[in-house]
Amino acid sequence: MTFNHLGAQPILVAHGTRSQHGVEMIAELAGKVSAQIGPTRVAFVDVLGPSPSEVLSGVDGPAVVVPAFLAEGYHVRQDLPEHIVASGHQATSVSRALGPDPELARVLAQRLTECGWRRGDSVVLAAAGSSDSYALGQVRREANLLGSMLGERVPVGYVATAQPRIADVVAETRARTGRRVFVASYLLAHGLFHDRLFEAGADGVSAPLGADPRVVNLVVRRMRSVRVPALR
Repeated sequence: MTFNHLGAQPILVAHGTRSQHGVEMIAELAGKVSAQIGPTRVAFVDVLGPSPSEVLSGVDGPAVVVPAFLAEGYHVRQDLPEHIVASGHQATSVSRALGPDPELARVLAQRLTECGWRRGDSVVLAAAGSSDSYALGQVRREANLLGSMLGERVPVGYVATAQPRIADVVAETRARTGRRVFVASYLLAHGLFHDRLFEAGADGVSAPLGADPRVVNLVVRRMRSVRVPALR
């Protein structure tokens, strides 16, 4: 095993997607993180492997896990801990998820500009959705951070699981403001959920957050924020 200066194996845990482009975006993110702190492994909690338990079972020293999620819902608070227990790897520390964070709001604002948003246009934040009320509250916090940056209220719509759905929020916002409406994609990588945003009736949809340098630095900060666990 190769250890970096953290003194532990860094592991980036993402959701997983059938989109090859999405998988490549996560690989790019991990590659840029590796360039800063050393070899970083990737695991997925759904759709494809390797799973966190599979990766951890092959680690023979301490591990630091960063959940590459934008809110702390089921996968972060229940699924990931179960994988850690199943792996039998006791020397594992887990950081908080990536979101909400002001740096993500800055990336969202840039992505909006890149897709044609201009001052005076309305914005709706689009998230995957969750059955976890705590996670939904975190998404609203990110929308508030973006709204403060843009100088106007940013409502939230969801692709699945939660309400209201993104298409309904886009239609309501257009009727309320009479302005162009842009969707800020609060998704880390390309996949089915991002594709569905183009069906919401907006005037533009921003690209996923991806491996923006600010996202890379956020992952590194999360990794450095946790105590390296001691072997037992």
